[in-house]
Amino acid sequence: MHIRFFGRDHDETVKFEGEISVREALVKANILPSTVIVSMDQNILPHSAIIKSTLELEVTIVSSGG
Repeated sequence: MHIRFFGRDHDETVKFEGEISVREALVKANILPSTVIVSMDQNILPHSAIIKSTLELEVTIVSSGG
């Protein structure tokens, strides 16, 4: 199975077996979880959400430089 993260500045795919949390998948994709919001069908997913099947998730950057 796999998760595809897409959005501005991101297009990463992570392969996994069984289940994985959104946070774990973000880290595997080299995306810092504290800098993004993850959504599916315009619904925000908590980073603790467990993924058990192939999905495409939108990543929105929420941090900026100062």
